Amino acid sequence: MPTSADFDSGAFVRALLDPESPPPDDLEGRDGVSPARRFAVYRNNICVGLVDALAERFPVCRQLVGDEFFRAMARHYVRRFLPCSPILFEYGDEFATFVSTFEPARQLPYLGDVARLEYAVGQSFHAADAAPLPMEKLRALQPERLARATATLHPSAYVLASRYPIISIWKAHLSDDERNPLNLDDGEEALVVRPALEIRVTILPAGGSAFVSALQEGKTFGAAMAVATGIAADFDLTGCLRELIVSEAFVTVSAAR
Repeated sequence: MPTSADFDSGAFVRALLDPESPPPDDLEGRDGVSPARRFAVYRNNICVGLVDALAERFPVCRQLVGDEFFRAMARHYVRRFLPCSPILFEYGDEFATFVSTFEPARQLPYLGDVARLEYAVGQSFHAADAAPLPMEKLRALQPERLARATATLHPSAYVLASRYPIISIWKAHLSDDERNPLNLDDGEEALVVRPALEIRVTILPAGGSAFVSALQEGKTFGAAMAVATGIAADFDLTGCLRELIVSEAFVTVSAAR
C-alpha cells in the first residue's frame, strides 16, 4: 500500500478535474467496489459543486446564455482553474476573463464584463464593514480645500468601466419587468458599494471609475480629477461626487490645511 510520501496530490487533482484522465495509480477500493468507480463519483461531485457555485455567483450571466450553456461553459472553467481557497464565494476570480475569451460565447461580447460586475457585487457583499461619512461632514467641507483633500472609500467599494451597458443589462435581468431594448454601444461605468446591508450599483459619469480608483490609491481630489479628465475631457465632477455621496461610498475625507 502506498504511503503518504508516495502520494502525488497534483496528479490526483489533475485527474479529478479532467474527465478524460484515468484515475491515479495505486488507488484502493473497499468492499470490493472498483476504485475507478468510486473516483468517478467523487470527480462528478466535485465538478458539480464547483459549477453550482459559479451558477450562484453569476446568475445574470446564466440567464443571458441559458442554464445548459452556462453549465457547459462553467465545466470548461472548472477544468482549467482550481479553487485557491476553501471559501466558495471567492471562487471565480478568473471567470470573467475566461468568459471573454470563450469562443462559443463570442456572440455576446458584453458577457465577460457582466461577469466582472457580478463578481464585484459578490466581493462587495462580503467586504468589511465601515461607517459611512455623515452627510453633514461632507457638506461642511470647504470647496476651495477639496482639491487638496484625500478620501478613504468604503471597503466594499468597487468600480469598473465597460464599453457596453452592463449595469442596465444586469438590472434588467434581476426583475421580471418588461425589458426595453438597449443600445449596446452605450458604455457604462459602475460603482458597487455596500455601506449597510444592501448592495448599491450605480452608473458613474464617464471617467468616474478612474476618478474613484485614483482616490483609492491615495491621490487628492484634484489629482483624481486630472486622471478622470485625461480619460473623459468632459468629466462631470459634480455628478460623480453626487453619486458617491448618495451611495455612502465615503468613510473619511481629510482636507489639507
